[in-house]
Amino acid sequence: MDTDPGILCFQHCNSKVFCFKLPEKCPLCSSHLSTAHFRLLPFSDYLNCMDLHIGVTNSEGRVVEFDRAGLQQCRTGMWYQCLVVDGAAGPWREHWDCTLKAMTDQDCWSPQRYNEETFNCYTFVLTFLRNLRYGNLSKAAGSRTVFCENFIVPRTTAAGKYISLYRKLSDMDCYIQRHPGADVAYVALPKR
Repeated sequence: MDTDPGILCFQHCNSKVFCFKLPEKCPLCSSHLSTAHFRLLPFSDYLNCMDLHIGVTNSEGRVVEFDRAGLQQCRTGMWYQCLVVDGAAGPWREHWDCTLKAMTDQDCWSPQRYNEETFNCYTFVLTFLRNLRYGNLSKAAGSRTVFCENFIVPRTTAAGKYISLYRKLSDMDCYIQRHPGADVAYVALPKR
């Protein structure tokens, strides 16, 4: 069950306000909030001791992953907390699925071939992406480091910021980020 209430963001008084529940009044100026007063309408935002695991989904959302047990295609429920790195749009979906199917038909993804450092889940995903021949995504997959820098690090950085913001909101009603040039960069309003 998803227990995340979701972080809301709105802009008012030249500041971004983050909260779990939209307040009746602006936490900075105390004026009543209505959509007419918003500079930016409210929206949901965002929607290290262990190694990360990586897999690929088909166009129906079924996860294909490679681990010590070999190629796995039936543990989708285990991926309820994950980050989406990238995906293929419309016309590429059929090609995506065909490429993934061709990969799963190969014998090389057996438990005997798995090696934690040299032939692992990351090897599987990068091989898939190179075979996909999908622009910058496939080009970056030619190097473990380049792919990580271009696609994984930005997503994990965003996730880290989200988690940090979420933790701050656990102890307060609102978290306010003022625009550059303001006297105070962040204002935290404790829970009442």
